[in-house]
Amino acid sequence: MSAKKALLPEPAVVQPLAVDMRRLTRVGARPGFLDYLVQLWDFREFIYYDARARVQSGTRRDRLGSAWLLLNPIFNGLTYYVIFGVLLQTSGGIENYIGYLVIGIFVFQGTSGAITSGARSIHSNKSVVQAFNFPRATLPIGMNIREMMSNVPLILAMLLIIILIPPVEKITWLWLLIIPALVLQSVFNLGIGLILARVISRVHDATHLLPFFMRAWMYGSAIFYSYEKFVTHPGVLAVLKVNPLFNVIDIIRNCVLYAQPPSWQSWAILSVWALGALIVGLVFFWQGEESYGRE
Repeated sequence: MSAKKALLPEPAVVQPLAVDMRRLTRVGARPGFLDYLVQLWDFREFIYYDARARVQSGTRRDRLGSAWLLLNPIFNGLTYYVIFGVLLQTSGGIENYIGYLVIGIFVFQGTSGAITSGARSIHSNKSVVQAFNFPRATLPIGMNIREMMSNVPLILAMLLIIILIPPVEKITWLWLLIIPALVLQSVFNLGIGLILARVISRVHDATHLLPFFMRAWMYGSAIFYSYEKFVTHPGVLAVLKVNPLFNVIDIIRNCVLYAQPPSWQSWAILSVWALGALIVGLVFFWQGEESYGRE
């Protein structure tokens, strides 16, 4: 027995180790705002590939597949054309009412889808948020990119309808201005989606109010009528024209339908709304980073 004890190694001497507790961070703690932006940039490939995969699988269960991305706004456009253009005669005084309506419906469809998806991104992915540690803003950003990808065929189809259905519009260099207008629209959508994502993650009842808000916004954005036909007070008209959705629609209509360069006021209003919404949305969402998935 003593021989076995002699073969055992000597116990290791425990050495004291100094640990700087100031360098330790709590798991899931909110990083600084600039560090948070860096983390989002590091996740850029995941955001892109996740968005692309969601686009490809979004309508896979439907027999017509991705065709519904185009059919939905077309059916909406036909419905509004019959109700407002034919029955209520809101088309009076509007040149190329079909193109006017098509642009309004297709652009609103993009905004509505992006904001709604971004707003619900945290709550609908609650299990992922609770299981993994990653910057939560990747979810609404990914949803916004997914909607941008889905809207590419919609915009192309919108332009195709305009150049095929009489009165046919000619293609001009002004059509290129559609790109920056849609980029500003996407930036604005992302900012609003980030704000609503935090709100809905805390108060899920807000999801029931979102469709009413989007519907009211649609009716107030001159999609199937002209402001000038129903609003005569200059002050009220000026307030209505500050609407960011109206401005992006108005810019595209001027470029595509009327071959007129959009006014600098429209660009300024849309830019202020887009950048302001993005900054406020990022900061507001970042402030609630530690709370997501814990309610």
